[in-house]
Amino acid sequence: MAILFATHEAYLDHLTGARHPERPERLGAVIDGSRESGVAESLVPLVPRPAEVHQLERVHVRSHIDAVEAMVSQGGGRLDPDTVASSGSWQAALLAAGAGLTAVDALLAGRADAAFCAVRPPGHHATRSQAMGFCLFSNVAVVASELAERGERVAIVDFDAHHGNGTQDIFYDDPRVLYVSLHQWPLYPGTGWFEEVGVGHGRGTTLNVPLPPRSSGDAYRYALDQIVVPVCTRFAPTWLIISAGFDGHRNDPITNLGLSSGDFSDLTATLCGLVPNGRRLVMLEGGYDLDALRMSTAACIGALAGTSIRPEAPTTESSSAAIDMVDRIRRYWLETELLTR
Repeated sequence: MAILFATHEAYLDHLTGARHPERPERLGAVIDGSRESGVAESLVPLVPRPAEVHQLERVHVRSHIDAVEAMVSQGGGRLDPDTVASSGSWQAALLAAGAGLTAVDALLAGRADAAFCAVRPPGHHATRSQAMGFCLFSNVAVVASELAERGERVAIVDFDAHHGNGTQDIFYDDPRVLYVSLHQWPLYPGTGWFEEVGVGHGRGTTLNVPLPPRSSGDAYRYALDQIVVPVCTRFAPTWLIISAGFDGHRNDPITNLGLSSGDFSDLTATLCGLVPNGRRLVMLEGGYDLDALRMSTAACIGALAGTSIRPEAPTTESSSAAIDMVDRIRRYWLETELLTR
């Protein structure tokens, strides 16, 4: 299987300052991971094109877009307490938002079977009107909205340790896009409780799986089996986008989950079964321990290519509270008739 690998040197020009977790070195760790994936010969380099403003406007208000551009044009600064822009951030952010669009066109042209977009800044915390959580624009939402406009049904599965509040915000009432998040609870940004399921025509197209600290791979695999795959199957997606945050790794410095790189292999492989080849897209989100990021990237890309690459063994150390939470979520979806047996 051929895998598109989309990245750009301009991502290195998004400078966040000394000791900021979302630093340029992350990109080097991801590239190293791609080379250690066991399928490096199957990777097809892809140069992203920048997203256009009208494509950003599908998911962000114009005042937010203009505010980011103005901050960058003035040399950069803080967009919120955690989110920094520099003089290179506008171009990096446009290229990050455009990577998925470029990959979709290449997949539809038959150039590969799946795509991995190694981008920064990340995107899943950016709401319609606000940059936050290291994110300027919602990279995943930009490509998902493009696919939805083309008549596709898009499933976004986000396994970043932090809830993707921005992605949820953008699609909360949109029946064309299913948003699924498995994340640590409690943790920044404080959203993503399991009763948040969408509103209006979008009710039932948001699924949150909040898991307690130290949850590991067995809880995630159980969640996929018991609730995530059934909900996705009911939705019948034609495209899959994975928001691949690797900060759920047990060595990550800003979270408290218990996953290993081997778990990310299993999660990616299971999710790929939701849609056919040629309609699978992975977008990098978080992950702040460089060795964990390297190994987890290798595992994820290997799974995209249909190969089991496990730099570390999968984990089976979750508490009973994690399993009980999955059962509680499943009961809620059955009792509200959002899911049938």
